[in-house]
Formats: sequence, structure tokens, C-alpha cells
Amino acid sequence: QFKLIVENPEKPVASGLQVKAVVEYTPNRAEDLRDKLRLLVDDDVVDIPLLGLIPYCYLEIESEIDFGEMIANNKLITKEISIANHGSTSGVFRISYDGVVLLNIKPTRGVVKPNCVRKIKVNICTDAPGVINEMMKVELEGRGCTQVWIKGVVVEQVLKVLGVSCEKVLKCINFGPLYFGTSKTEQINLYNESPECMDWVAVLEDNAIGGEMGTDLQGSTDAVLQDLSLKNKDVDVSTLILCVPNQGTLLPYEKSLITLCFSPEKFERDFEVNDSSLIQDYVLFLRFETVGKRGGCLQSLSDGATATTRSHSRHVDLAVMGSGFPVMLTFKPGTVIDFKECYLGERTQVVCTMKNESEFLPVTFSFRRTAHFSISPERGKLEKKAEKEVTFSFSPRQIGTFEMKQIIDIIGTGVDKNNGDVLKTKSFHQIYLTLLGVCKSKRKSVIFTINPGLTPLITNATGQFVARGTGQLSDTAPVAILKSAQTQIHTHRRNRNCKDDALIAFPNDRAASLRPSEWNKKYRTIFTKTERYNYIDPDFAYTHSEQLLREECKKYYTGFVSRLRKRRLDKEAARQFYIYNNPVSIGITPAEGLKSPNISIADFPEEKLQDKTLVLDDNCMLTSRKLAAIASKSTNKGVWSWLSPMPSSTQEKEDCSLTLTHKQLHQIFIGPSTIDFGDVCVYSTTTRELHIINNLSVHIWIQIEIEVEELHETSPLSQVVPPLTKTHIPIVLETNTVGMFKRSFNYKINNQHLGHVLVVANVMPIELQLSRRELILTPVPGCLAGTEFRRTVQLRNPRNHPAAFTWRPVTGDGKSAFTIKPTRGFVEAYSDLECEVVWHPEFHSQETGQFILCVRKGNSINLKCSVKVTNH
Repeated sequence: QFKLIVENPEKPVASGLQVKAVVEYTPNRAEDLRDKLRLLVDDDVVDIPLLGLIPYCYLEIESEIDFGEMIANNKLITKEISIANHGSTSGVFRISYDGVVLLNIKPTRGVVKPNCVRKIKVNICTDAPGVINEMMKVELEGRGCTQVWIKGVVVEQVLKVLGVSCEKVLKCINFGPLYFGTSKTEQINLYNESPECMDWVAVLEDNAIGGEMGTDLQGSTDAVLQDLSLKNKDVDVSTLILCVPNQGTLLPYEKSLITLCFSPEKFERDFEVNDSSLIQDYVLFLRFETVGKRGGCLQSLSDGATATTRSHSRHVDLAVMGSGFPVMLTFKPGTVIDFKECYLGERTQVVCTMKNESEFLPVTFSFRRTAHFSISPERGKLEKKAEKEVTFSFSPRQIGTFEMKQIIDIIGTGVDKNNGDVLKTKSFHQIYLTLLGVCKSKRKSVIFTINPGLTPLITNATGQFVARGTGQLSDTAPVAILKSAQTQIHTHRRNRNCKDDALIAFPNDRAASLRPSEWNKKYRTIFTKTERYNYIDPDFAYTHSEQLLREECKKYYTGFVSRLRKRRLDKEAARQFYIYNNPVSIGITPAEGLKSPNISIADFPEEKLQDKTLVLDDNCMLTSRKLAAIASKSTNKGVWSWLSPMPSSTQEKEDCSLTLTHKQLHQIFIGPSTIDFGDVCVYSTTTRELHIINNLSVHIWIQIEIEVEELHETSPLSQVVPPLTKTHIPIVLETNTVGMFKRSFNYKINNQHLGHVLVVANVMPIELQLSRRELILTPVPGCLAGTEFRRTVQLRNPRNHPAAFTWRPVTGDGKSAFTIKPTRGFVEAYSDLECEVVWHPEFHSQETGQFILCVRKGNSINLKCSVKVTNH
């Protein structure tokens, strides 16, 4: 099969020349050949090997695909496997798989070009936990059948509550006894025992079975039953249990430190009880849930206007227990302490016994400082059932009757408002005592002494004697400052018309009358209003020219300040003019001259008040009652049918651009998370609803991303949902492939928060069913001769798609004596059709026959017919 074409030289080949030879290879069968070409050079022999290789493909495929650990979250996971062709020709492959775990192996057959790689996609639906160890067969051209193993592990997304010190799973935390108004913290670890990130949120179950809200579990049965009315009250339990943080994200196998704070509060009862016997026990359940998994199954009711949520989310519950006790501090002889009478400068003491009546908790007290009274000790601590003597002292500093309120602060730990997980020492309770005391003065005789000759600033009537010990003296002498027109006592008739600008001189201001005075000021006496002599000292008084100079200076600075004020007012007026000088505003001040109306809470409808209370603050914890109330309000509304695919108004654009927190996302229901179409017929169009419930007080924007060809008829793919509203989007399924259908599509909230929905369907082929496979015809009385042998057979269509059929008789060698009508037609979805079989008797006609029911793109069924002839 090798052919040598060459002209051997007859003469030696000179240096620099060459001899050319051509070898042709013409294979006549598919096999590789080997040969050699011998070259004689003078006395040497050179063998040149010849190889004739047939072109072929060389396909290789990976022997294993490992999906690793996956979360059972109804998501479709895709992996790719490569088929490489290292040969020189194209190779064909074919994949076969008989199991149910692997989905959507595409392509299952194909051609790989030379020196190319073909990618094969294998999908797995993580809808159930378990170990995946599947095998698929791959037939490679030239290599035979090869096994490829698909391995992986699907696990549940597990959330655990662990102790900080013991690292063990916690089911309950007991805070023990606490005083009302105090707080106590405990720390736990929230552990994500799964290979994927997890967004979580804390929900306080305030309506769970077994919960207690302020019931005295140590009391009698009648008292406990009487306290059950507390459960029906609107008690905000989010103030009792504080969880910091109450939302977050956990990385795979990560622990997060959570601080729980218990702060018992005393609830008001409908009946009066003794505070000393008031004990409230609490049992609450704190649930840590994954975000967005509460709406696992939405069931539409018959009216299509309400959806109920069945929660089967991934969560962990933690029981929280604690008790609230009142402060029981008693005083002997009582809360009113009477010190009787006491003189100024003396001290009176009363000893009081203070006792802590509590059997569970100590008391830390602190007396506030009170004028004229002192307490020893001012602060301290009383252990359980302990008592201490306290000394109250009354040392008045002024004369009179005193009734003082003594405040006793009870010190404990409370939550810092600025930092929720930090406790600080504060006064959480106050006890009041009444302190009574009377201070009297002692009589003191005034002894007058002879003035030695130095006259003080203030003298008595004669100016000769001075009383000592009557108080502190002023450093300055009094000056007349009262206008005469305001007093008319003992005014002489001739002085009643005195000018108003005259000043009144007090009797004891003679010491100040020698000072330099102004010549234009007049002084009159306080009683008779007689003009008093006003001495002007020429050595110290202003001259006439100096007085004019002072007046000019005063006028100058007064004008300067006035001009500055006028300039400032002109600038402000110009600025206001430019602001209001426009065609919209005419310069009228809004609401000028209008009085605000007196608005009371009775003027608002109850619905508006409820709307404000239903909106959850982002700082408070989620509770099951609040979530149920908001969900009920949203679902009780009619379905929002207004199509708004894009945010249009300013408010919608602002709301739809927000980044929602985990707690806000937890209040949005999009589901069901798995849409099960059930048994559907191939080539049919089936619709299911995807419910969207917005329990937030803002608009949200839902965008659906569908890449699956079978779901392309779904519309609309974008929707703006108003606050506290529900709506739905029809999901349309159209498939041409028989078998199990599992696909998922993604959606976005506000164009940033991702989610997915799994679509499941069992696609069945087109099928018709016969009521019976064998038909025996008997004569029917009253029919025409030759047609009395007749009977009907029923065609049933169990699918949701019309089925076209055709009857084909099996005649064999001769003509069949049986006929059936109609011979072709349609059977609508979930309906039936009667077909009539008639036997026509003739000479040598066959008494048996057979028909084949051929369903277009569906099954085929044989119907056997026979005749039972009776002799009369």
C-alpha cells in the first residue's frame, strides 16, 4: 500500500545537489501499517521507517463529578463535565441514565470535533437531604462504555444554640428572680452548622403553647386561673426580652455571640392586689429563623383572596424563663417619722429599723440628701430577710415647720438605652418617707451700747445706740430709685402735682447724698414729696461743656447702632423679596394668622390608628403576634391587580431603592417556595400562582428572572407591590418533554435581594383510556334489521390537554363486519366521549373483530369485539 516514486541517479550526486523521492500511501483497509524505505549511499545502507496510520478519534471523559456538600433548599445545582477529543477525527458520544436523582443531563448525545472539548451539564435538585452516589453510562466512540460517578451530600441547614462556656446545645435559659425594673443578661452562641451562609432573624413567640406571661406559678389554682386574663391583654413582650443582635448573617460553620437581656415589668391588673405578694413568672420562646423561609407553603382559598402560611422553616427554639418580684422593704415604726419640736441650732435623732422582706433577692438602697435632715448610713445593702438600723437626724437651719419627703433609691442594673447589650447601675425603684419637724427660736435680748463716736452706715432713730447681733450689714448705702408718682402716702396737697421724673429719697440715704450728683436730677422725700436739698459739688460735677460733649457722644453711638440695625433689616428684606418674587409664590406666609385646631385621639378613625401600630420599628424585635396581625391586614385586603412593572412616582422610586434589613425581608412572603404542578400533560399549558404579600410600610419591587424555556410564557416579570398589599403572578408551564420536570427561577427584591422558587411537575404523555378492552355485542330490541347488534365504549381523557384519536380496524384478509363511530375526533381535557360499535351480519361475516385506538402523539389501545347470537 506504499508506492515509491523516484528516479535514481546513474551518476554520483555532486556536492550541493539533491535527489527527490515521493512515497504515496493508499490504504485499502482500516489498519495501521509499518514498512521501511532503504537508501543506499555508496557502501552505506540507511533504513527509513514508514508508518501508515488510519485517522481516528480519541475521546476522554472524567470519571467522577463531586458536588460536595449542598444545602437542601430546593435549588438546582449545576456542574459541568468535559469530554475531550485528542484524536484527528470527530467522535460520537451517548449518555444514558436510569435514575431519578440526576436531572437535565444536556446534551445526552453529540459529536466532539478533533482537538476540542465538549461540556456536559448535569443538574441536581437539592430538595431532600441525603447522600448522592449515582452512576451514568457514557458510550464513547472507539472506547466503548465508560462509567461516570456523580457524588455529593445534601444536608439540612442546621441552626444551633450553644452555651458560651460549655459549647453544648441549649434548650432553655433561666434568668432566675429579678426585681421589676431591673435587667439581667446571658450570652449564647448561635452556630451555623451548614456549608453555606445563612441570614437569620430572631422572633419572639408570644402566643406559643406553654408560654406564661406574668403568672404566679407558685400560687393557688384559683389565683393562676384569675391571672390568665393577662394573656389576653395587649402586652408588648418585646420589652421583656431583648436580643442583641436580633438579625445577622452567619458564614459557613461560624459562631456568633448573642446577648439576651431579661427585664421584667409589672403589669397592671383589673383588680387590686397587694404589691408584696405580686410575683410574675415568665416563660417565653425565642425562635431563630432563617430569613424568608416562613412562607414555605401558601394555600389559596376558594375565593382567591386569602392566603394562609404554613411554617416549616429552618429554625431553632430557645425557652427563656424568669420571674419578677417587687421590692419589699419595710420600716419600723413606719413611713412617717415625727421629730417633734427642736430649737434652732440643736439636733434630734430617731432610730428606725429597715427590713428586707424578700426571700430571694437582696436590696441595695441609697438615701437622697434632704435639707435639715441627715441619715446614717446613707447607703448600703440588705441581704435576704435581713434588717438594719438607720439613724435619722433633724438639725434645722431656720425657723419653721418642716414636712419633707425623703426619697430612697433602690439601686440595680438596667439596660443602657444607647447600648442595648450593656448594663449600667441605676435607680429602678423609689420609696418615700415623710419627715416631720418643728424648729422654734430662742428669745434673745438686745443690749444697747453707747456709740463711741463713729456713726455707722445705718443708725437708729437717735443715732446714739447700736443693736448688735441683728444681722449682716450691707456694703453700700441705699440710693433713691423709686419714682415719686407711684407713691401717694402722706403727700402734701401742694406736692401732689409734682413731676413724674422726680426720684424718691429714702430716710436713711444721707450717707449717699454727699456723692457728686447731676444738676438736672431732683429728689423728694418719701412721704410728703417735699423737694429735698441736692448738693452739687463743683469739684466733681460735670461742667456745662462736658455735659454737652457727653450728650453728643451718646447721640453718635446711638445713631451708629441704629444705622447698623437698619442696614441689617434692609438686607433681610431684600433677601426675602428675591425668595418670594416668583410666579408661584405671592409672598403670603403660610398659615399666617391661623390657629392650630385642637386635635384629640377621638378624631382619628380606628383603622388609621391601627395602621401606625402595625408598622414595626426596625429597632424592636419581631413577635409572632405582630407578624400575624400585619399578615392578617395584608391578606384581608383585595388582591392588588393594578399592573405597575416599574417604579413611577417619587415615593415608589425612593422606596424601591432601599436596602432592606433581614427583619424587613422576613416580613415579605413570596411563595410557595416550591410550585408543584402535579401531573400535567405534555404539550399542555398549565398555570399556577406565585403569591406576593408585602407586610412592610413601603413599596417593594419584584423582578423575576426566568431562563427556562418551558416557563417563558410567564408574565408579568416585574411588579411594584404597594405597602400592606398582596398580589400574585401567574407562572405558566409549557413543556414538550415527558418525564419529571424540575427547574428553578430567581427573583430580586428592590433589584438587590435574591431569592429562588422551585417548579416541579410530572409531565405525562397524551393518553386516552377505554372503559373496557373487550366488547360483547348482543341484539338490541327495537333497532332496524342488520343493525341490532350494537354497544358503546367510553373514551376517557385523564389529562389536562385535548387528545386527538383515530380508530383503525384490524381487518386481516377480509373486510370487517364491525364498524365504530366516530372514527376520529377529539376528547377534551378531563372529559369523556361515547363511541358506538355496530356489527353488520352478512353471509360468512366474522363474529369477532378488533380495533386499534391510535392517539395522536400518545398511546395505542386494542379493542376486541365479539358477537353473541341468540336463537329464538
